[in-house]
Order: sequence, then structure tokens, then C-alpha cells
Amino acid sequence: MAHADRIFTITDRDSTTKARLGMLHLPHGEVNTPMFMPVGTNGTVKAMHHSAVEDIGYNLILGNTYHLYLRPGMEVISSYGGLHRFSSWKHNILTDSGGFQIFSLAGLRKIKPEGVQFRSHIDGSLHALTPEHVVDIQRTLGSDILMCLDVCTPPDITHRKAVEALAITTSWAKRSYRQWKIYDGEYQGKLFGIIQGNFFKDLRKQSAEEIGLIDFPGMAIGGLSVGESPEQFREYLGYTAELIDIEKPRYVMGIGTPEYILEAVEQGIDIFDCVFATRTARTGSVFTDQGMIQLKKVRHALDQGPIQEGCSCTACTTYSRGYLRHLFKTNEILGPMLATEHNLNYLYTLMDSIRAHIQEGDFAAFKRSFLSTYQGDTSPGSL
Repeated sequence: MAHADRIFTITDRDSTTKARLGMLHLPHGEVNTPMFMPVGTNGTVKAMHHSAVEDIGYNLILGNTYHLYLRPGMEVISSYGGLHRFSSWKHNILTDSGGFQIFSLAGLRKIKPEGVQFRSHIDGSLHALTPEHVVDIQRTLGSDILMCLDVCTPPDITHRKAVEALAITTSWAKRSYRQWKIYDGEYQGKLFGIIQGNFFKDLRKQSAEEIGLIDFPGMAIGGLSVGESPEQFREYLGYTAELIDIEKPRYVMGIGTPEYILEAVEQGIDIFDCVFATRTARTGSVFTDQGMIQLKKVRHALDQGPIQEGCSCTACTTYSRGYLRHLFKTNEILGPMLATEHNLNYLYTLMDSIRAHIQEGDFAAFKRSFLSTYQGDTSPGSL
């Protein structure tokens, strides 16, 4: 089979781990990897201006196919010529398939070989999506990276159920690829395949082989960060990553804390996303080098220092912990806005440091040093 468009260039490798530096070549500009993506579920990163997200340095964010399909709907977004113009975001957008959201609906959805039926969480209306339709939706959105519809499974299912889910995921991947190829030459978005297999290594291997044969431009590792233990996450992430063509970008969905980011980078993962940084910020939880702190706590009331010394975000360069606590205690909108900017700035700065240490060849030492302060735990296996 001829290779799909090569969209990824590996520029450097760490000397003692699988961590690597790379460049994603996408329709709206190049992206340095490894890279964390902020989540913009409804076409916006919550509590942030697009210009503020851009000013931090991000040029790739995630949009949610399921939510955008339901509201505002494809008729509205199509009338604007896509999500970039609709939302006034001029950089890259990755859209998920909606598979995880449909998975989380539990009793409101029915998965069949031909596609999935589900009821909207908004108004209960009935919808049916096929793999082909999901590709068409993401084409309408104008996604720079689009994802196949897949079957996401919880960590406690039987091997037999996992086999059934895997068969559907592989079938849907083939159908998604065929639909995507119809638009060759007129649509520049890149389709990623998704490896499933639950927590069974034989099925992970089978999925990696089957999805790998389709030769997608990029590969995602699905079915992780769905409630499994940190030990399971580490084991199955490392096992699955080893099965992917080393020349292709690797994406793991749903990880966004320093511990998990560092583990993923060490295993050779290039892209990841999570709502954690923005969701926790809206309740006053923020990253520091000593771990997360809760700004609402009374111990910050008289603290005139910043959230994190040396941080370049607006909160840290302009305001004190005491003032930020006041904003949260009085339910002022500015509090979540400042905390969100801080958390995204913190993760971007962390990724900058990670890339620098990969280039220097001492990523493993950096990871140990960072986590010993962040977690207060120097054990080599701690997440």
C-alpha cells in the first residue's frame, strides 16, 4: 500500500528514553511536538479569548464533534465555511469523532455494526451517525486533524465484549478512510486512526496491526484514561506505543496533568489533550511546581505572592494569591479567567522545558527532578 501523506518529521530523540521532538505539518501551520492541546469543546477554550490562547503560544486546539454537531449544527457552521471562520481561530484544530461522548451516554446510545444511534443529552432527540457521516461532519468543520468514529470501552469488560468492540472499530476505520479519500485534493485535513483493544494485550496488538495496515497519516491510542489505574495506564500505553510505526505522529486522548504528560512523552507520544487544566481552573485549582493548590483556601487570604514565581501569565505578573482567592470567594468571572490562563500557560511552559531537555538528551533526569518537587515522591515508578 502506498504511504499516506507524511505529515510528521522527527527532528531529535532523547538519548535514554523513547521521547522525541517532531514537527507536525498541518494546513494551518506547523506544530512543534510533543504538544499539549487545550480543549475548545464548543469552538472556544472556556474562559479564554482566542487571542490569549494564541499569545501563550498554542497553535493547535481541540474541538468536539459531538457537541458541535448538536449545537449550533452543521447548517450554521457550513454557512460560515467551517469552524475556523465561525470561531475566528486562525490556527489548527483537531476534532474528535464524538465516540467518547457517545460512549459516556451509556443508556442513551445503541452501537451497531452500521453505526451508532443516540439521544441528545440536550433535548433527547434521536440521532444516527455512521463512520462516513462523522468524516463528512469533520470535513464541514474544516478540521486540520480529524478522527475516526470508534467504539470506546470501559476497563472492566470481558474479552468477548472487547473482541466485538474491536471488530466494529476496525470496520469503521476502514469505512472512515474510504470516505476521507473521496475528498483527496479538495480537503487538506488529515485523518487519524484509533487503536483500541481494551486492557487485553492480544487485542491491542491485533488492533495496532489492523489499523496500521490502513496507513493513516497519524495514529491515536484510544481506550486509556477511562478509569484504569495509573499502573495499567503506564503498562498499556507503553505496550501500544511500541506497536505503532515510529515515523507517524502518536496521539493519546484525555491526559493533561504533569505526571501523565511526562509519562506519555517518555513513551514516545507526540500529542495529547485534556479538559483537566481548564475545568479545575474554573473551581480555583491551579498548577504550581509544588503540585496543585486550591486558591479558595483560607491560607491564601493574606498571601501577596503570585501563584507561581517566574510564571509569565497575567495572574502571576499582576495579581496576588490573596486577590485571586477574593475573586473566587465572591464568584467574580475574572477569577476563572485568570486561573485558566495560568494553567494553560503553566502546561505550555512545561512542554517548552520538556522539548528543551529532549534536545539536550537528559529528559529522564528532568522528569525525575520535576516530579520529586511536584509530587514530593522520588520513586521511579510513580505517576
